[in-house]
Amino acid sequence: MKIIILGAGQVGSSVAASLANEANDITVVDTNSRLLRELQNRLDIRTVVGMASYPDVLDRAGIDDADMVIAVTNSDETNMIACQVAYTLYHTPMKIARVREAEYLKHRKLFSQEALPIDVIISPEELVTTYIQRLIEHTGALQVLDFAGGRVRLVAMRAYYGGPLVGHELRTLREHIPNNQARVAAIFRRGRAIIPEGHTVIEADDEVFFIAARENIRAVMSELRRLDKRVKRIMLAGGGNIGKRLAQVLEDKYQVKVIERDPERARQISEELDKTTVLLGDVADEELLLEENIEATDVFCALTNDDEANILSSMLAKRLGAAKVMTLINRPSYVDLVESSSIDIAISPQQATIGSLLTHIRRGDVVMVHSLRRGAAEAIEAIAHGDERTSKVVGRQVDQIDLPRGTTIGAIVRGDEVIIAHHDTVIESEDHVILFLTDKKKISDVERLFQVGVTFI
Repeated sequence: MKIIILGAGQVGSSVAASLANEANDITVVDTNSRLLRELQNRLDIRTVVGMASYPDVLDRAGIDDADMVIAVTNSDETNMIACQVAYTLYHTPMKIARVREAEYLKHRKLFSQEALPIDVIISPEELVTTYIQRLIEHTGALQVLDFAGGRVRLVAMRAYYGGPLVGHELRTLREHIPNNQARVAAIFRRGRAIIPEGHTVIEADDEVFFIAARENIRAVMSELRRLDKRVKRIMLAGGGNIGKRLAQVLEDKYQVKVIERDPERARQISEELDKTTVLLGDVADEELLLEENIEATDVFCALTNDDEANILSSMLAKRLGAAKVMTLINRPSYVDLVESSSIDIAISPQQATIGSLLTHIRRGDVVMVHSLRRGAAEAIEAIAHGDERTSKVVGRQVDQIDLPRGTTIGAIVRGDEVIIAHHDTVIESEDHVILFLTDKKKISDVERLFQVGVTFI
């Protein structure tokens, strides 16, 4: 696939790195020649220096026969105009744009084919807000990801000493939860992937990914660790776009406080939020945190645009007694450092955005992609089409499918029914199949499995 990526920032470079290893023809456009040189030194890609929305720059990038344009520059306006140019002058089949500003997003008619012809709009703030909301709903989880319209969830948890399943073989999971079906999709032990089998024993500190119907998630989580008490009090450090959005979706169910240092912004969001308490101050002010009973706070989320401020305020909140701290980290090099400290969860906007982008890039009928473990693994939802003659999966049992090494089928959604996959489960046409890949380099092999043969009518 020939793909042009507009913008060599953190999202653009991460998408380029993710796709360059999968036999795609990638060109990256940016005005910053230094960023492009660094990318070209690391990846097998082409680069073009120039303004992403200029027709002559797009022409030099080879847009006339491109399959897709991904516009992820730091400017909404540049992204939107670039998609307009790609449509009007070059009839590019797929146009994806990152749009951050809520003023644009609330007028969706702007992005119709008759106006600004963008096929897919990516809003990082919306994606990150939803991501954090799920983590708060499932306190104790490291990641919570939806498939099949929310009917199935993939949850990552760290197994703790004292959990009922810790020290036991996976085959005993059914004995522990007789009325709830679940499937362990993968286990990461000291950073190394372990393929889960019936005799695999879960150890304390294992990172366990499991799949279950949405209503069964909490019961399965209780098998891996003692469940945390339900969240009541939430403190958000930073009243920017993500902080305000998150407060809006949480304030009806929880007691929410937002700390914002800019007086004008604090006044503005206090008028827009109904039940949230907005505090004017510094997110790393120890006295302010103590005054606001940080020791009684269930979740502290640091959501400013400054990574260092987020890290320091989170570490301070944890030291002062916050039960759980989550930190928004834009710089990938900080994530590993942060997760080995007192901070419970590091949230990467890039990974949330990349997963959404990959959904529209994958071949075969792939309808959902989630990037896991900072891009090393993937979970995908693919739809099986065809019949036994034209498909490599339809009409076959799970153990008869030639899955790449490190790939497991976790669940199948058939209509309204959620089926936890076992070795003898048979795939039917139109099933939504949820797979976990511990090695994302195998993704092209999985895509080929779900492509229908030429004899399909």
